[in-house]
Amino acid sequence: MIMLHGRGGAPEDMAGLADHLALPDIAIRAPQAAGNSWWPGSFLAPLAANEPGLSSALGVVEAIAGDLAKDGFGPERTVILGFSQGACLALEYAARAGTPFACAAGLSGGLVGTGDGGGAPQSELYDHIEKTFDYDGRLDSTPVLLGCHKQDPHIPLARVRTSEKVFRNLGAKVTTRIMFKESSWAPDARGCSPAKAVRLDPKVHKKPADHHCLQSNRGIAHSYLALNL
Repeated sequence: MIMLHGRGGAPEDMAGLADHLALPDIAIRAPQAAGNSWWPGSFLAPLAANEPGLSSALGVVEAIAGDLAKDGFGPERTVILGFSQGACLALEYAARAGTPFACAAGLSGGLVGTGDGGGAPQSELYDHIEKTFDYDGRLDSTPVLLGCHKQDPHIPLARVRTSEKVFRNLGAKVTTRIMFKESSWAPDARGCSPAKAVRLDPKVHKKPADHHCLQSNRGIAHSYLALNL
């Protein structure tokens, strides 16, 4: 499972999620973004505003996927999961890869898009202009989970719905879970300790930072992955 942290987060955050998921026989790869952010701006911003960060981030995931494939874990045996900015990265990578995965999950995220669209800024996109979503390949029968709060301050529900439609058009089996209760970010009373059974990238495995852990999304992820893996 490739697990991608959010802006300001760290691999240890995703290790805490992996610990909660407690899925048997799953190896984890959780890379660290430079400066704890995969790209500088909102995923809704024009593509050029987030380069070269976006391309670099996609390259990081591609390199990990390539290493896994060499070890016998091709896309059909790989889950790609992310939270917040990492969710946007996970979903965008899966769509651009254009091949079926074991599963793709975006917890509080949506597709970045492949091009800048035209027209006026839209209030439902937090005053950004809609993107274009032109992907090659197919994700036939790939389970895709989209989870988000109805009023997430960074992820507009409209983009979640667009992502849902795009993935369905690519042949994926999409499940969307919209949360209505408070905050997808909240302190975890247990802290963000790495799971003993989780293998983090050795270059980035360090003392856990003082970041909030996943709360609302992890229950959704647990039940969904338990059914689909």
